[in-house]
Amino acid sequence: MKTILVPVGTSTNAQSHLKYAIDFARAISAKVFVVQIYNVYSKAGSMIKVDQILEAESKAFLEKHVASINTEGVEVHTKTYKGKLIKTLERVCQDLEVDLVVLEPRTNSIKDEVYLGKTSGKIIKRTHIPALIVPEGCEFKPYSNILMAVKSALIKKDRVLQPLKTIKAHFKSVVTLLLVKTPHHKESDFEINKELESIISTTQITESPTTFMAVLEHHKENEADLLCVVRRKRGFFNKLWEKDTILKKDFYTKTMPVLVLSELK
Repeated sequence: MKTILVPVGTSTNAQSHLKYAIDFARAISAKVFVVQIYNVYSKAGSMIKVDQILEAESKAFLEKHVASINTEGVEVHTKTYKGKLIKTLERVCQDLEVDLVVLEPRTNSIKDEVYLGKTSGKIIKRTHIPALIVPEGCEFKPYSNILMAVKSALIKKDRVLQPLKTIKAHFKSVVTLLLVKTPHHKESDFEINKELESIISTTQITESPTTFMAVLEHHKENEADLLCVVRRKRGFFNKLWEKDTILKKDFYTKTMPVLVLSELK
């Protein structure tokens, strides 16, 4: 994991979030791109130089934002982009060869009941970029115990486990695999290949209607300080997919970051 992307919004948690990302990048020797994506809706008679003004203001904001954090030992770059959030973010991640996006749950929401705001929710829901969701105000610390929860361990894509493998290698983490037997379970779902087997320390099997409910039941007993889940059309976040905004009553963890991997197959 060599490159981390940190999208910056206007939340009151932005400074704390960037500090977490910088400290995390320092620990794994990664470089950081701090970016802001803006969009302009053109109207007849609008200012011709509005794009240049917004770009300059955004760039100045990012540089001031980064200057407020101790970045010693970390290569940090600031960049601004114009465009629609998801398409622009996917293009930027491809161009910069980004390995992981570090997200704050609420980039601009002021509602206390919200866990993932609309912007972060869109990124998790509509992209396939590996992401780390960091709780508000959380300070970085090495990950000792990781809980990986899946209802199918079948892996058909290359390198989808790379973020988890990098984290485990750097922090010598203990990884517990929670296999969730759902009503539509197939025996082949629990076939663990050699790559995944080399990562996990222990395996637990549980029965539950959804992966989401199994995590709520088991993450505390495992004393996990990092939860790892997988994007699926009907996976962990299925319960939360109705809207981009995700409420704390549906899922909330105050101190445990969530690593979201791309689909395994």
